[in-house]
Amino acid sequence: MPKKLVIVESPSKTKPIEKYLGGEYKVLSSKGHVRDLSTKGKFGFGVDVENDFKPDYIPMKGKTPVINELKKEAKKADRVYLATDPDREGEAISWHLFDVLGLKEDNYDRVVFNEITKDAVVEAFKNTRKIDKNLVNSQETRRILDRIIGFRLSKLIQSKTDGSSAGRVQSVALKLIVDREREIEAFQAEEYWTITGIFPSFEAEMFQYNHKDIEVKTEAEANEILSKLSNSFKIESVDKKLKQKQSKPPFITSTLQQDASNKLGFNAKKTMQIAQKLYEGIELEDETVGLISYMRTDSTRLSQNFVASVYSFIEDKYGKEYVGSVKASKKKENVQDAHEAIRPTSIKRTPESVKPFLSNDEFKLYRMIYYRALASLMKSAQTENTTVIFDNNNYQFKTTGQIIVFDGYLKVFKDYEDIKDTELPPFDTYQSNVVVSKSIEKKQHFTNPPARYTEAKLIKEMEELGIGRPSTYATTIDILKKRNYAILVEKKFVPTEVGFEITDKLQQCFSHLINVEYTANMENDLDEIAEGNTNWVETLKNFYHEFEPAVKNAFDAMPKKEAAKTGEDCPECGNPLVVRKGKYGEFVACSNFPTCKYIKAEERTVVEVCDCPNCGSKIVEKKSKKGKIFYGCSNYPKCKTAYWDKPTGDKCPECGNMLTEKKNMIKCSSCDYQKEQ
Repeated sequence: MPKKLVIVESPSKTKPIEKYLGGEYKVLSSKGHVRDLSTKGKFGFGVDVENDFKPDYIPMKGKTPVINELKKEAKKADRVYLATDPDREGEAISWHLFDVLGLKEDNYDRVVFNEITKDAVVEAFKNTRKIDKNLVNSQETRRILDRIIGFRLSKLIQSKTDGSSAGRVQSVALKLIVDREREIEAFQAEEYWTITGIFPSFEAEMFQYNHKDIEVKTEAEANEILSKLSNSFKIESVDKKLKQKQSKPPFITSTLQQDASNKLGFNAKKTMQIAQKLYEGIELEDETVGLISYMRTDSTRLSQNFVASVYSFIEDKYGKEYVGSVKASKKKENVQDAHEAIRPTSIKRTPESVKPFLSNDEFKLYRMIYYRALASLMKSAQTENTTVIFDNNNYQFKTTGQIIVFDGYLKVFKDYEDIKDTELPPFDTYQSNVVVSKSIEKKQHFTNPPARYTEAKLIKEMEELGIGRPSTYATTIDILKKRNYAILVEKKFVPTEVGFEITDKLQQCFSHLINVEYTANMENDLDEIAEGNTNWVETLKNFYHEFEPAVKNAFDAMPKKEAAKTGEDCPECGNPLVVRKGKYGEFVACSNFPTCKYIKAEERTVVEVCDCPNCGSKIVEKKSKKGKIFYGCSNYPKCKTAYWDKPTGDKCPECGNMLTEKKNMIKCSSCDYQKEQ
């Protein structure tokens, strides 16, 4: 019988880890978090504000059976190993398990591994430690902060606007989107013109007059310059330089999300879901193994063993001249717990070798992670860059070319880099120093406003500003979309009317708290707590002392938004009918509430979607008791066919069941088949 109990977060990890460790160990899953703050006490925080912010924890919904099973198995075990994820959140989950299971200091160990492979797991069990309370304090402080800010601001927003929530990070992210939109609205385009010499195999653009930069603002100016030019261009200089193009470091969470968005078209949420699966384990032909290291990290560090294995791989496959060096890491202030970068767990597991065991999207993401890590340890590419300056009646024109003379890391990463040869004629060998253009053309342009944020650009901006943590970016962005505070138009964020309203209202009363600097400083405070340099209670006291008075002032000073009138009068008392928000969505009621409690019966139009695949009746749009839209058979209760996502009416090519659509994806309602629309 197993005498040692190992507890991990995800059920998918249990089988491979149990196999790695052998029959002496039993591996069970906590299925994520087991406890959370209650909603008792002041403002429902689940925190005793007057008693050093003491938290009140309760089992999460549905987790009592899990806790009871773990308690039962823990009592049988001689030793319990807490092997939750290797970050602050994982550390906090381990502490909750330690507490709720009633473990003792002498009968448990904390185990941390960065990848789910046999060597990594076995080695981790040789180097156990105790729970790092500083990391726990940091994570719990974050949770309490988010609970206090979320509950208080959301209540305020619900009572004063058409919005439903606000938060420490989401409201600052929304402000970035709103501020950018206002920059675009205020932008005034300026006219300018370019003048270009057109040659048989290249083009040269005018950029100077008498070797001083020149701007052409009007068509009249452009015409005047054209009148002074001839088709003969004198070669003034040919400058050739060898340049090194260095590979980028391996992925961290934020850069993975950015590149997956830019190069693969994945949103942040989808990227993290796929990465999680690659980390937790994939069934290959003869083993189940994690294909990548832990995917929530701010560090570009690579282990010495991995680096050595990659150097050997590069030399064997591509030649010694392709072996590079480890890139010097620009250490950031907010590096998350000094993890490794995101990398393949074995450089020998090439994307092509594991492709048969992966879905199309899993393969795409793994391939990009694999070759980014491999490329980071290869030699720089070398290019010959040529700049040619021409003179035409004292107006200087310039053209540039580039030739790759050594591909270096581009040998494996060229599919993800926008680089190609641009070859110019051999001007330095010309006997004549004059070239003749086919034509000289003018073109009108206008300056562009700042670009709206794509998901990738918003993530990059949040990372550079120090807002939130990379592991939370996907959730933050998803909330903004779900709350309809910002929508994606041509893959770029546009704030909605509600998004503008919430941002403006919060800035009226909380401009000193809901801003980039304050939010970034709070992240630094959380880092200091994790390092043991700052007391978490004092951090919360300082925050609350400033925050709560501002909230009370906002409730008094912020005008309540009037309910929108429908144009109808109440049939019972004659006062105007208005649109109100309730627990299950909007409804029409009397404006004289609570004196008059009239509520208009909901009028619904039946929206037919497609034929029911089981009985031939119509699948129609319906609404659950909680106001959520779903799609069910009109022949209910005789036929109970129903879908949460909108059915397309088409059959899955793999299993024959109904295909459904959600956002930009077509998915099967039964199997794993999916494709982009």
